[in-house]
Amino acid sequence: MSELTQYDHYLSDDGPAALVIREWLTPVEGPDGVLFPATFASGDNFPGGYNIDGEAGNNVCLVDTVGSQANRIEPIFKDEKFKHLVPQVGVQAGDKVVSILEAGHRAGDALVRCSSLKETIDAAFRKVMAGDCEPLAKIAPTSLVFGVWNSRGETGFQAKLPRVVASTIRAFNVRKLTRSAQFNPATEYVNNKLLPEPTDKATKDAYAERGFIHVPASGSHGGVIADGGIRRDATLGLAALRLLQAGDSAKMLALRRYILGLSLVAFTANTSSYLRQGCMLVIDTDKPREFVEVHPNGERKPVSITQADALKYATAAAEAFGVGASQTVPFDSVRAGADIRGEALDGGPVIGQVKTVAANGRSFKVKPSGSPVKFNVNEATKFFKAGAESNFASVVVINGFVTVESVDGVAVKVSAE
Repeated sequence: MSELTQYDHYLSDDGPAALVIREWLTPVEGPDGVLFPATFASGDNFPGGYNIDGEAGNNVCLVDTVGSQANRIEPIFKDEKFKHLVPQVGVQAGDKVVSILEAGHRAGDALVRCSSLKETIDAAFRKVMAGDCEPLAKIAPTSLVFGVWNSRGETGFQAKLPRVVASTIRAFNVRKLTRSAQFNPATEYVNNKLLPEPTDKATKDAYAERGFIHVPASGSHGGVIADGGIRRDATLGLAALRLLQAGDSAKMLALRRYILGLSLVAFTANTSSYLRQGCMLVIDTDKPREFVEVHPNGERKPVSITQADALKYATAAAEAFGVGASQTVPFDSVRAGADIRGEALDGGPVIGQVKTVAANGRSFKVKPSGSPVKFNVNEATKFFKAGAESNFASVVVINGFVTVESVDGVAVKVSAE
């Protein structure tokens, strides 16, 4: 069996549904150490703070979300050890080059959308919607590993791809703690006549904010103690991976091997123990780690794929697939402004849904990702339906999708499928 074919059984329709890792963690201070979970803003049915479900003594606390875990794992592909596996694509934003591997929404992020990569990314998402993930894998393959939703993209092409690799950390049977603190200024500014006594609440608040008076802080979040332990649950969804499509069977196999290789590298990665201040977790050596392949019939079989195994396979799969080109492109503030206003750059194509049509047939509005954009037409405007020359009434139809090329707000070419 060659390096490239050794995991092909995972790509077979009758293969396992998923690979699963369950590993127990513990605070560096010990099992009874205090850890600080993530805190969340309040919502309709949530008061804010720690996300704890269930009653005391039988509850579950969310320590690190699936999105947060993905954002911690994905940047490993910038490391020297793994960077050859993916194109190193960055956007020059001011004085800093931001890697697409650090963008929270990956290929669907505003950082990418407002750069010269927009047309390439838009075309790749259109291909995804048409059943071909290869172009996206050439520029942003980790979007296929950790999932992506082009929610702010062109209307009709807001592709959503599931996560192949997902990881979450939870704590069980937690006891919620509070903490209090007292800030004492370096000297008594008011008592020593260095500053006047504040006479109103706004002034007193300003003194407190700038550190000139004593400030007590009582009853704030003080972390939790996890009496039931802390566990990381990670899943590599083979069933989801097998849904990825490409042009023909050979390209599809190469694509799936490539994404499987990247997924295995991410899945077996040794991520940082540091999650946030007060939350540093390490493996609990007193509890066994589970690494299994789970079959559709519920059978669970042990797996022993190491990080070295994953890297070796991923390297072979990447070479066979052909890693896309690395590049650094500038952030475009003009493009960003147009994106915010829901406009297209002058002369650039707009793809979207026809929302209104003037009764006189001399203008219409198309809704791309933002606000509707108005286009006028004149005698020189060309209309095409399914590649053949047509007319306004046949092409510009309410709720139909069109591609508009324009200059100074006048449509030059309007096309529909």
